[in-house]
Amino acid sequence: MSAATSQAAGAPAAGIRRLWDRQLPHYPDTSARMRYLAITVLATIVLYHQLYVQGGVSTQIIREFDFTFTQFVLIVAGGNLLGAFAALFAGVSDRWGRTNLVVGGLLLVAVLTTFVLPNADSKVGYSIFFALLTIVEGVVLVATPALIRDFSPQVGRASAMAFWTMGPVLGSLLVTVIATNTLEGHPDWRFQFYVAGVAGFVVAIIALLGLRELSPRLRDQLMHSMQDRALIEARAAGIDPEVALKGHWRQMFKLDIIGSAFAISVFLIFYYILVGFLVVYFATVFGYTEARANSLGNWYWATTAISLVVVGVLSDRLRVRKPFMLVGALVGLVGLGLFAAAATNPDTSYGAFRAYLVMSAAGLGLAFVSWMAAFTETVERRNPAATATGLAVYGWTVRIMVTISLTALPFVVPATTILADKGEHVGAIVAEHPQQVKVLQTVDGATLAALKRNPDDRAAQAKALSALSGLTTAEVGRVVSLQALDQVPPADLGFLQANGSKVQQAGARLQSLSKVPPADLAYLAANGADVAKAGADNPKQWQTYWWICFAAQALFIPFIFVMYGRWSPRKAREDEAEHERQVQAELARLEPEHTPLDPERRTDPVLA
Repeated sequence: MSAATSQAAGAPAAGIRRLWDRQLPHYPDTSARMRYLAITVLATIVLYHQLYVQGGVSTQIIREFDFTFTQFVLIVAGGNLLGAFAALFAGVSDRWGRTNLVVGGLLLVAVLTTFVLPNADSKVGYSIFFALLTIVEGVVLVATPALIRDFSPQVGRASAMAFWTMGPVLGSLLVTVIATNTLEGHPDWRFQFYVAGVAGFVVAIIALLGLRELSPRLRDQLMHSMQDRALIEARAAGIDPEVALKGHWRQMFKLDIIGSAFAISVFLIFYYILVGFLVVYFATVFGYTEARANSLGNWYWATTAISLVVVGVLSDRLRVRKPFMLVGALVGLVGLGLFAAAATNPDTSYGAFRAYLVMSAAGLGLAFVSWMAAFTETVERRNPAATATGLAVYGWTVRIMVTISLTALPFVVPATTILADKGEHVGAIVAEHPQQVKVLQTVDGATLAALKRNPDDRAAQAKALSALSGLTTAEVGRVVSLQALDQVPPADLGFLQANGSKVQQAGARLQSLSKVPPADLAYLAANGADVAKAGADNPKQWQTYWWICFAAQALFIPFIFVMYGRWSPRKAREDEAEHERQVQAELARLEPEHTPLDPERRTDPVLA
């Protein structure tokens, strides 16, 4: 018997050894189990906060490092791609354990967030450090739901998964709440990273001292309810984890696992775009400030968090997952459809956007938490010893789909690239020289270029004054000719009095261009028209992207039917009763003199 196995079969590690030898030889009591679940959820929340924190200040980071919008999007996409393959690596936690990956990851991410990313001195440096962050995240955030599964029986699985899925949601909520309330007093984007990093260190210490995991012989078994505890420990005496894990990757490549992982991945595209680019969308399409856009995010993330908990409890009480997935998908589609339709309506109010996002978030909570519970149960149906492997498949799939959707974003919304890269500079020039910019918008570029080459070009002058005065070029020429005369003929006096001031004012406006720095004039000439066109095209392009997200969410629905689980609560309770009979029979077979489980141990307070 190996040292690890010996340790699993005896007492838990003591002293300093507890800092790395975290295996429990027995399934924990309710209070200890709740403590381990709480630490795992807390770790998940802070990790997602650190991963998503750049989304709340993305416009600042783009400016700071002179990223183009396309470059920034591709960096986020590349990070997701690296995280996808890191998630596959996390499947080793079925063999090596979960908690050391979580604790080590928390410490490394805290260092990156607090000290490394805020001190990056170039776009290349920032990109490399962000990539490292996503790699660590990809590993750790597969290990955490595996821990949730280990400490939660199927009867309470949705409630437990509700708290885990609150990790990314509450992480996102922390980003937007902190940004909304601190950006005015701390406008530097680095402050947001410092807050996230310090929180990461605190949670890393808590996990280092308090997080434990089941021994492989315990966790590699399927536990339907807390009543299985004695049976699990009895089986643990004879199960060989290495045998249970043979062919575990092959066992995961089934339609009910691969198909459902793909379905939730496309369903979540809208969520992930909001995580990274909610601020960019509302800034470039509706002119929102960072704080105002983040405040909309508060409503989305808070609604999602509430719905996750409520639906998790209801799903466990009714013993079904699929009806909640279907209703959630339909509710989410209504909210997303209204949100997409509003993209081209500049008069859409803040309150309307809030309502659409709240509806979409409620649908997300309904569908996602019930899907997570159903997915882990589907994986367990194939092989309970390969839970982390199944979650690694999910983690890889979702990150690959996010990578694809992010990579496509600049091509679907190219106008945002122009607005993000050049719109702010053009806007600053417009704000400083509004009258002169109006002249530039009124007079065609060819005429202005001709005047720049030769200020005395009479034809160009006449065309410019005509555009600014509203007179024809012939009328402008007549006014100029009359103004040059020492004495105006009486027959022309009325014409000159009616139009002379118009030409004079037009001339003054044309001369005002000399007050604009040449560099600004050149920048406007080169980019002003593109920015104006992008401003007109941007809402339509984003609307197209939102409709793609709508179609992706609709694609989720057919895959609900391939997953394990009942539609009828009555049938689900019948299955549970049959399972309990099998448990008692197995206990009797393993230990003929075994006393039936104490009724007081039959009910877990969390599941009551």
